[in-house]
Amino acid sequence: MKAAFLGLCLTALPVGAEVLVPQFAEETATAGVNQIYAGEWEYMVGGGAATLDCNADARADLILAGGTNPAKLFVNQSPKGGALAFAEAASGLEQPGVLGVYALDIDSDGVSDVVLLRQGENLAMRGLGNCKFERANEVWGFDGGDAWSSAFSATWEQGQSWPTLAVGDYIDRKEDMFPWGSCTDNWLHRPDGLKFGAPLPLTPSFCALSMLFTDWNRSGTPSLRVSNDREYYKGGQEQLWHLEPGQPPRLFTEAEGWKRLRIWGMGIASQDLNFDGFPEYFLTSMADNKLQTLAEIPADGGPKPVFSDVAFARHAIAQRPYIGDDLNPSTGWHAQFEDVNNDGLTDLFIAKGNVDAMPDFALKDPNNLLLQREDGSFEEAGDRAGVAAMGLSRGAALADFNADGLIDLVVVNRREPAQLWRNTTQAAGHWLSVQLTQDGVNRDAIGAWVEVDMGSHIQRREITLGGGHAGGILGARHFGLGGLASVPVRVIWPDGTAGAWQDMAADSTYVISPSAVRAVP
Repeated sequence: MKAAFLGLCLTALPVGAEVLVPQFAEETATAGVNQIYAGEWEYMVGGGAATLDCNADARADLILAGGTNPAKLFVNQSPKGGALAFAEAASGLEQPGVLGVYALDIDSDGVSDVVLLRQGENLAMRGLGNCKFERANEVWGFDGGDAWSSAFSATWEQGQSWPTLAVGDYIDRKEDMFPWGSCTDNWLHRPDGLKFGAPLPLTPSFCALSMLFTDWNRSGTPSLRVSNDREYYKGGQEQLWHLEPGQPPRLFTEAEGWKRLRIWGMGIASQDLNFDGFPEYFLTSMADNKLQTLAEIPADGGPKPVFSDVAFARHAIAQRPYIGDDLNPSTGWHAQFEDVNNDGLTDLFIAKGNVDAMPDFALKDPNNLLLQREDGSFEEAGDRAGVAAMGLSRGAALADFNADGLIDLVVVNRREPAQLWRNTTQAAGHWLSVQLTQDGVNRDAIGAWVEVDMGSHIQRREITLGGGHAGGILGARHFGLGGLASVPVRVIWPDGTAGAWQDMAADSTYVISPSAVRAVP
């Protein structure tokens, strides 16, 4: 049966200790990031942020979607531990009509590439090094289509030298007078040698706003979760697709345990919150956010895709504004789990914002920062932490931009400037940053698991690419360690090979490959 979670006492956090509320200083005016996600109804969704290291300086650079404005790349120039500083760079990514941005090393040459989701043709942009990119649709056989693309995820299937991409599309933009029921097909781009084959339709499709390849049952073969916007589909639901090597994709069915769920699905975040080895999933929506956990894990055999919603029990529903006098339901977009106070317990950020001016939903809707308590529940701290902004937020990214061991924040807003906050928390816990790399294909080890032994339990993080809303992170992964000065760490690589446990010092960044571990100065 499923391991008990509430009441779990963690050695990294003293029993009965109050949660340390982190402090963030907004540095939008001085950070050098100037971007507005603009556009009318065709850009009511999207507005993503992506992180990558495009110049090999061990700093997370930024790409921000622009809608009718060009997308922009900002090179990180932040001094270690200092104020956030970025410089806009001419990169080749300055394309109009961009809703979503995702970085990945498609051709496994050690240089990050970028996929731009657009109104119209999506673009695969090959990384040339030094933060320069060029169109690669033709040379890579990537069919960019001509749709309203709004979701993305990527994985490497077993035995393949080229990634598999999933692209989610939204409503038919030509049906602007009556778009309901006009959801268009999602697509699976599987490899054909060292390029992409003809895309396969993921039918039925229900207006996807988030996708995530994830190994939900630890089988070694990821499945594809798709979160769909019930505002526009007819007869749809949330989806989970089988992706078996050499087989056409097929949906999990109710006979297999999948339960019908209909929400205004917008973003997916995953994290093993209860230390049982399987990820939980936070699904953003309008009012009715979900926190799903496997209902039962048999002792013999793998679990079925039966999930229970524990958002209310864990105080993570975040269904209404928590400050101000607007009592209408909230609208959630990007979600991301990160330990923002380094106490060893993963926290949750949610970007919020009305679609435009929908009167039945909150017009003043602050972003959430939910801090995890030692009993596994969450408490709201967005206002106390200084990140309770009221813009029409969409995408976001949490990453350590100035390499001081504290997670910072960027948020993309619709029709308003993007915002940046530097984490300035005093007396935060210890931390560890882990960057994976491997030779050959899948250089960033998408699909690997990083495990950190905390003594009484193990933190586990699946390395995924996708989820969130319209963007995601590529690069080092962060672990808060609380009071621990060193921890054993191991990696389970995408091929299933488990590396050895190795002691690593806290407050350090490590690059780990299957054959070596290197500390970054």
